[in-house]
Amino acid sequence: MLRRVLAHYAPGLLTTHPLPGATLRAVAKDFPSSAPDSDSEVAAGTLYLVGTPIGNLEDITLRALRILKEVDLIACEDTRQTMKLLDHYGIEKPTVSYHEHNELTRAAELVVHLERGDNLAMVSDAGMPGVSDPGYRLVALAIRHHIRVVPIPGASAFLSALVASGLPTDSFHFSGFLPAKEGARRTALEAIRTSPRTQIFYEAPHRIVETLRDIVDTLGPERHVVIAREVTKLHEEFLRGRAESVLTQLEQRGDIRGEITLLIGKAEDNVPAQPSTKSIAKRIRELMAAEQLDEKGALKQAAREFGLSKSATYREFQRGK
Repeated sequence: MLRRVLAHYAPGLLTTHPLPGATLRAVAKDFPSSAPDSDSEVAAGTLYLVGTPIGNLEDITLRALRILKEVDLIACEDTRQTMKLLDHYGIEKPTVSYHEHNELTRAAELVVHLERGDNLAMVSDAGMPGVSDPGYRLVALAIRHHIRVVPIPGASAFLSALVASGLPTDSFHFSGFLPAKEGARRTALEAIRTSPRTQIFYEAPHRIVETLRDIVDTLGPERHVVIAREVTKLHEEFLRGRAESVLTQLEQRGDIRGEITLLIGKAEDNVPAQPSTKSIAKRIRELMAAEQLDEKGALKQAAREFGLSKSATYREFQRGK
């Protein structure tokens, strides 16, 4: 019976993610005992994606407040965080958690609410839900069930940082968080070495210094960067300048806290294309043979010729071995 009910309300769930019986019972606890009769079906509700403040509680639209007051249920990334906003504006509505650890089962539950005719608002802890936050699974499932999905625009950390950065805004690319591991992070940075547009990332405060060191090594010390920290909050700060200069400022601070948006300026016209790993390794071997240089000396000279840092040249040399 439970599998039949889920098959009716979330047809893709059981085929893409088989669930054990205990999980099915947990998911279906609020479901009707049978699929609704076609003669008695009610109009489906609407899923609203509501943008919330990224720091300052005043950064919310009148429309967003109205929707939060009118819906039947609010799905929150963290109910405790959302309650601060709701209490501030005197909004009393039932909430339910919806985060990365329960998306699989909770999305199906929420679609059932929507098909019953309930209107639902989805919010993240800050900004627009679904942008580096949970939300995609529920939106996709709602669309598959022909449920109306309505965005309610609000604050965005990366857009706010971009317009105040001083970097070009005519063409940009937002990529969410950079990889946490150094190797993957450097590979991601190398991919934008000759990018003709502003690049935007989120970064954790405890990794920002390491990331700036990687930028200096892979993109060069003269690359323009902006660190936007605690945007819209009491200690809002923008650090603008060349990568090496901004790195020096942060290294002198010690502990760094707060939400960080990292913006990297587009490549300047005189930045050469990234040489291939094969050509770098070949040139180092040529220098060692023709000029009788040791590996360290050949690396240093090749770095100058290719316009790379010594660490970046060494890394490419190792890959080409």
